[in-house]
Amino acid sequence: MYNKTLYFTGPGQVEIRESAIPESGAGTVLVKALVSGISSGTELLIYRGLAPQHMPADSTISSLSHSLAYPLPYGYCMIGRVVEVGRDVDPDWIEKKVFAFHHHSSYFLAAPDSLICIPEDLSLDEAIFMPNMETAVNLLLDGRPLIGERVAVFGQGIVGLLTVSLLALQPVSQLLSFDLHPARRNVSLTAGAHYSVNPLAPDYQEQIESLLSKYGNQAGVDLTYELSGSPSALDQAVALTGYDGRIIVGSWYGLKRASLDLGSHFHRSRIRLISSQVSTIAPDLLGRWNNARRIDVAWQMIRRIRPDSFITHRFPLDKAAEAYEMLDKQSDQIIQAVIIYE
Repeated sequence: MYNKTLYFTGPGQVEIRESAIPESGAGTVLVKALVSGISSGTELLIYRGLAPQHMPADSTISSLSHSLAYPLPYGYCMIGRVVEVGRDVDPDWIEKKVFAFHHHSSYFLAAPDSLICIPEDLSLDEAIFMPNMETAVNLLLDGRPLIGERVAVFGQGIVGLLTVSLLALQPVSQLLSFDLHPARRNVSLTAGAHYSVNPLAPDYQEQIESLLSKYGNQAGVDLTYELSGSPSALDQAVALTGYDGRIIVGSWYGLKRASLDLGSHFHRSRIRLISSQVSTIAPDLLGRWNNARRIDVAWQMIRRIRPDSFITHRFPLDKAAEAYEMLDKQSDQIIQAVIIYE
């Protein structure tokens, strides 16, 4: 029996490499993978060769501290079962089902304090959404939607859909979503968006003016999220946002560059562009918020939303190359893909 690990080896190339199953050290546990989630954002950038190779995958997580240069393992959404503990680890860890920020691999070692125990009332499929739900929670903490506000969300991938799901729980007056793909727009409406629009539709501007006029004016929306991963969407977000509005940029563009029209509407509108990334919490919240509290809220929101219905495709680890090819070429057909290990 071997350990199998997924490696990105070049643009459009992935392979499964075999190695010996590691043995737990004194202070570590051995985790057997059960299922892992594929990120259609960061992982697709790596697959397409659009991630900056000089930077670390995530300097805040030890298992992802390596650079993004090929060849590399990557992934941050692993669900597994502890099958072995080191001599200095409480044996009660054995058989616990855990979440880990770890790349796609059939076995891996971890320090117990890097693992998150999965609540017993949640399924493994639901637990897959924890990191993206934590991101969505962070996006709401950064955007701080107010009662009665008009809110727009560009991009209805998993992070976008989870963000819409959370916003639908807030007393906003109008919740708009934008995505190129009809299937995602339909799911977005199910998740709670009032309207969902194709941002490249020929009559896009007419649709926007009509939707905003339903609420008495066409001054733009109050709060806009850019979560599409497409730099051109950021320019649309600027155009859509009204005076003193906030734009929360949760997308990671990698090597892609954004071309923005900042010479007219933006110049006089006091619009705020705010970057949001889950590795940090807004500084003014740090007196009351930490990662543990945010993760706890993420579990609570998973219980409220039950997002496992967003899973559309499952691939055995040995067929992972098919998953990335499909994400690259047929992204309109996938909402959430997962890798299964047994």
